[in-house]
Amino acid sequence: MAQQHQQHRSSRTRQHQPAARGQGEVTGVSEQNAVRDEKPARTSPVTFYRQVVAELRKVVYPTQEQLVTYFFVVMVFVLVMMAIIASLDLGLGRLAFAVFGGNAE
Repeated sequence: MAQQHQQHRSSRTRQHQPAARGQGEVTGVSEQNAVRDEKPARTSPVTFYRQVVAELRKVVYPTQEQLVTYFFVVMVFVLVMMAIIASLDLGLGRLAFAVFGGNAE
């Protein structure tokens, strides 16, 4: 039983080994994958518009409270990032003036 299983497994692995040079190679691409590579047919502008409207109907819009909360979260984040970048700019500018000479003030 074990030999039969071993032979079955080895015969499967031989199928996927590439052929010798000049004799072509096994690509391993199935017909299903070949069909998937084809470009889909183009849709008309009317169909596209209908699909866009259908997708927009699926959108869940935030409530007024969520919108205000998100606004303040974004504003705080932007202010923190501005402070970090401004301090890095100031510090690296002073460092550059100290290294290369000049007055940093």
